[in-house]
Amino acid sequence: MQHKILQTHIQVYDKAEELSDSWQALLAKARQALDSSYAPYSNFYVGAALLLEDGQIVSGSNQENASFPLCLCAERVALSSYHAQFQGRKIVAIAITAKNPKFVIAEPVSPCGACRQALSEEEFRQRQPIQIILQAETGPIYVLDSIQALLPLSFNPQFL
Repeated sequence: MQHKILQTHIQVYDKAEELSDSWQALLAKARQALDSSYAPYSNFYVGAALLLEDGQIVSGSNQENASFPLCLCAERVALSSYHAQFQGRKIVAIAITAKNPKFVIAEPVSPCGACRQALSEEEFRQRQPIQIILQAETGPIYVLDSIQALLPLSFNPQFL
Protein backbone atom coordinates (compact mmCIF):
# COMPACT_ATOMS: atom_id res chain seq x y z
CA MET A 1 0.00 0.00 0.00
CA GLN A 2 1.11 3.57 -0.69
CA HIS A 3 0.10 6.82 0.92
CA LYS A 4 -0.35 10.09 -0.91
CA ILE A 5 -0.17 13.34 0.96
CA LEU A 6 -2.01 16.28 -0.54
CA GLN A 7 -1.03 19.70 0.73
CA THR A 8 -2.35 23.16 0.00
CA HIS A 9 -0.11 26.18 0.10
CA ILE A 10 -1.94 29.44 0.86
CA GLN A 11 -0.33 32.86 1.05
CA VAL A 12 -2.14 34.96 3.65
CA TYR A 13 -2.14 38.76 3.46
CA ASP A 14 -3.55 41.03 6.17
CA LYS A 15 -4.74 43.77 3.82
CA ALA A 16 -5.19 44.50 0.13
CA GLU A 17 -2.38 47.06 0.13
CA GLU A 18 0.08 44.18 0.48
CA LEU A 19 -0.98 42.85 -2.93
CA SER A 20 0.40 43.99 -6.28
CA ASP A 21 -1.44 46.86 -7.98
CA SER A 22 -2.98 44.50 -10.54
CA TRP A 23 -4.30 42.17 -7.84
CA GLN A 24 -5.67 45.11 -5.85
CA ALA A 25 -7.52 46.26 -8.98
CA LEU A 26 -8.81 42.74 -9.58
CA LEU A 27 -10.08 42.42 -6.02
CA ALA A 28 -11.73 45.85 -6.32
CA LYS A 29 -13.54 44.68 -9.49
CA ALA A 30 -14.75 41.56 -7.66
CA ARG A 31 -16.09 43.78 -4.87
CA GLN A 32 -17.75 46.03 -7.45
CA ALA A 33 -19.42 42.97 -8.99
CA LEU A 34 -21.20 42.40 -5.67
CA ASP A 35 -23.48 45.30 -6.63
CA SER A 36 -24.93 43.30 -9.52
CA SER A 37 -25.54 40.15 -7.47
CA TYR A 38 -29.12 38.96 -7.25
CA ALA A 39 -29.46 37.03 -3.99
CA PRO A 40 -32.93 37.65 -2.52
CA TYR A 41 -33.20 34.14 -1.07
CA SER A 42 -29.84 33.50 0.57
CA ASN A 43 -28.62 37.10 1.04
CA PHE A 44 -25.21 35.68 0.10
CA TYR A 45 -23.70 38.00 -2.48
CA VAL A 46 -20.67 36.86 -4.46
CA GLY A 47 -18.53 38.80 -6.90
CA ALA A 48 -15.78 37.39 -9.09
CA ALA A 49 -13.33 39.01 -11.46
CA LEU A 50 -10.94 37.40 -13.94
CA LEU A 51 -7.63 38.99 -14.89
CA LEU A 52 -6.66 38.16 -18.47
CA GLU A 53 -3.11 38.06 -19.76
CA ASP A 54 -3.57 41.37 -21.59
CA GLY A 55 -4.76 43.16 -18.43
CA GLN A 56 -8.47 43.05 -19.31
CA ILE A 57 -10.76 42.29 -16.35
CA VAL A 58 -13.98 40.32 -16.75
CA SER A 59 -16.40 40.17 -13.82
CA GLY A 60 -19.42 38.19 -12.77
CA SER A 61 -21.87 37.99 -9.88
CA ASN A 62 -24.14 35.31 -8.52
CA GLN A 63 -27.70 35.21 -9.82
CA GLU A 64 -30.24 33.31 -7.75
CA ASN A 65 -33.55 31.89 -8.90
CA ALA A 66 -36.59 30.72 -6.97
CA SER A 67 -35.88 27.35 -8.56
CA PHE A 68 -32.59 26.88 -6.72
CA PRO A 69 -30.94 24.48 -9.19
CA LEU A 70 -31.07 27.30 -11.75
CA CYS A 71 -28.88 29.62 -9.67
CA LEU A 72 -25.64 30.81 -11.25
CA CYS A 73 -22.43 31.26 -9.29
CA ALA A 74 -20.33 34.39 -9.80
CA GLU A 75 -17.28 32.39 -10.86
CA ARG A 76 -19.13 30.59 -13.65
CA VAL A 77 -20.88 33.79 -14.74
CA ALA A 78 -17.44 35.41 -15.11
CA LEU A 79 -16.12 32.38 -17.01
CA SER A 80 -19.13 32.41 -19.33
CA SER A 81 -18.67 36.11 -20.01
CA TYR A 82 -14.99 35.49 -20.71
CA HIS A 83 -15.78 32.72 -23.20
CA ALA A 84 -18.42 34.83 -24.92
CA GLN A 85 -16.24 37.93 -25.27
CA PHE A 86 -12.54 37.19 -24.77
CA GLN A 87 -11.87 33.56 -25.63
CA GLY A 88 -8.32 32.88 -26.72
CA ARG A 89 -6.71 35.07 -24.08
CA LYS A 90 -5.39 33.28 -21.04
CA ILE A 91 -6.77 33.86 -17.56
CA VAL A 92 -4.02 34.80 -15.12
CA ALA A 93 -6.02 35.11 -11.89
CA ILE A 94 -9.48 35.20 -10.39
CA ALA A 95 -10.54 37.23 -7.36
CA ILE A 96 -13.61 36.13 -5.41
CA THR A 97 -15.35 37.97 -2.60
CA ALA A 98 -18.61 37.60 -0.72
CA LYS A 99 -20.86 39.50 1.66
CA ASN A 100 -24.06 38.96 3.60
CA PRO A 101 -26.08 41.99 4.77
CA LYS A 102 -27.20 40.07 7.89
CA PHE A 103 -23.67 39.70 9.32
CA VAL A 104 -20.05 40.37 8.43
CA ILE A 105 -18.20 37.54 6.71
CA ALA A 106 -14.65 37.79 8.05
CA GLU A 107 -13.00 34.72 6.48
CA PRO A 108 -12.37 34.18 2.76
CA VAL A 109 -15.02 32.11 1.02
CA SER A 110 -13.75 29.58 -1.51
CA PRO A 111 -15.57 28.47 -4.67
CA CYS A 112 -18.19 25.73 -4.49
CA GLY A 113 -17.39 22.31 -5.92
CA ALA A 114 -19.00 23.04 -9.30
CA CYS A 115 -16.99 26.25 -9.68
CA ARG A 116 -13.80 24.49 -8.64
CA GLN A 117 -14.40 21.94 -11.39
CA ALA A 118 -15.17 24.66 -13.96
CA LEU A 119 -11.99 26.55 -13.03
CA SER A 120 -10.01 23.30 -13.14
CA GLU A 121 -11.28 22.65 -16.66
CA GLU A 122 -10.21 26.17 -17.64
CA GLU A 123 -6.71 25.58 -16.29
CA PHE A 124 -6.55 22.35 -18.26
CA ARG A 125 -7.73 24.10 -21.45
CA GLN A 126 -5.21 26.90 -21.24
CA ARG A 127 -2.42 24.69 -19.86
CA GLN A 128 -1.55 27.36 -17.36
CA PRO A 129 -2.45 27.81 -13.68
CA ILE A 130 -5.00 30.41 -12.61
CA GLN A 131 -4.08 32.14 -9.37
CA ILE A 132 -6.93 32.54 -6.90
CA ILE A 133 -7.41 35.55 -4.63
CA LEU A 134 -10.04 35.15 -1.91
CA GLN A 135 -11.30 37.76 0.53
CA ALA A 136 -14.54 38.35 2.38
CA GLU A 137 -15.80 41.74 3.57
CA THR A 138 -13.04 41.94 6.16
CA GLY A 139 -10.23 39.77 7.34
CA PRO A 140 -7.30 38.14 5.61
CA ILE A 141 -6.74 37.65 1.90
CA TYR A 142 -5.84 34.18 0.71
CA VAL A 143 -3.82 33.69 -2.47
CA LEU A 144 -3.43 30.25 -4.03
CA ASP A 145 -1.19 29.46 -6.98
CA SER A 146 -3.72 27.30 -8.80
CA ILE A 147 -7.21 25.81 -8.58
CA GLN A 148 -5.39 22.52 -8.01
CA ALA A 149 -4.73 23.75 -4.47
CA LEU A 150 -8.50 23.60 -3.89
CA LEU A 151 -9.25 20.58 -6.09
CA PRO A 152 -6.10 18.44 -6.21
CA LEU A 153 -7.70 15.29 -7.62
CA SER A 154 -9.81 17.01 -10.24
CA PHE A 155 -11.59 15.26 -13.06
CA ASN A 156 -10.29 16.39 -16.44
CA PRO A 157 -10.74 15.59 -20.14
CA GLN A 158 -7.79 13.18 -20.09
CA PHE A 159 -10.12 10.66 -18.42
CA LEU A 160 -12.52 10.68 -21.36
